[in-house]
Amino acid sequence: MTHHTDRIEQLLSEGVRDKVYPGAVWAVGDATGTRASGVAGVLDPNEPDIPMRLNTVFDAASLTKILAVWSSIGALWEEGKLDLDVLLGTFWPEVDGHPLGAVTSRHLLTHTAGLPLRAQLKNLYGTDPQDVRDGVLHEALHRPPGEAVEYTDRAALILGYLAEHLSGQRLDQLATERIWQPLGMNSTRFGPLSGEIVARCAPTELDQDSGTHLQGVAHDFSARLLGGVCGIAGTFTVLDDLISFLLYMLNTAIAPGRAGFGRAWTTESLTVQTGDLEPARGLFWHPARAVDEVWVHYGFTGTGMWISPRQRRWAVLLTNKLYYTRDRQPLTDVRNTFRALAFA
Repeated sequence: MTHHTDRIEQLLSEGVRDKVYPGAVWAVGDATGTRASGVAGVLDPNEPDIPMRLNTVFDAASLTKILAVWSSIGALWEEGKLDLDVLLGTFWPEVDGHPLGAVTSRHLLTHTAGLPLRAQLKNLYGTDPQDVRDGVLHEALHRPPGEAVEYTDRAALILGYLAEHLSGQRLDQLATERIWQPLGMNSTRFGPLSGEIVARCAPTELDQDSGTHLQGVAHDFSARLLGGVCGIAGTFTVLDDLISFLLYMLNTAIAPGRAGFGRAWTTESLTVQTGDLEPARGLFWHPARAVDEVWVHYGFTGTGMWISPRQRRWAVLLTNKLYYTRDRQPLTDVRNTFRALAFA
């Protein structure tokens, strides 16, 4: 691993040099724990004396879909409170009689529900959270369920609402009590952040209204519109918490689960669920490259985590690439090389 560690460090330092991101935090490991970790760059280019640190707090962005929604839905599924293949309209009054009632939870988890691809919630439904909820749950479908794989943030938003309906708790309470606290993920929470935590948070995109980079406030506009808590985005986390999460996923295969989800949910999710449709999907996770049997989930702010049950290995790469640009390709190249090195 030493040889690859050197190459990872060089790769991530080059990303800082090329302004792909101001800084990065990373780790790779197996079912026994962390094998290597490190940092590159700075927290904020405007404060060049403050380096990235292993405990830097990151806007997780779409990793929220895994940390809060996927895990909570898994807990409800393993408890027998949710059948993934039952039509939503048969047990969820809010969608009964509406197009979404003909969709299943599995459709949502595989991005095959045929949901509208538009995500500009404010422009579509206004700023009242209840109006947004009603609009999202009652709108017509884009196409028949099961016809195509089309990624949309709406799937996670709807599943977050569903988890709240089934549990009787807000999504942040559900995730905290059933997932994060049992796993010791004490730094993972929905924003906005306060106090000294903000100072440890990697800034993201430049906010045109304030003229400063967002820090401790979710980059995702939908999350901000809904008070910081929704299925799309809004969580903040640190490297150690993600390591705890991935280690739990690997080791539930050989030890009883202590969080709400366990071995059965992980096994079900890290299996291609979309048949011959492309791109292939598991349940919210997707193959990074099928030949490697490595599964991945990314966040738009520059976050990402990978897991391979077959190799019993995992990797985490956290960056604040959104500080510089929305262009995905430079970070995509770094991510692909990082994954290859981590799972070589």
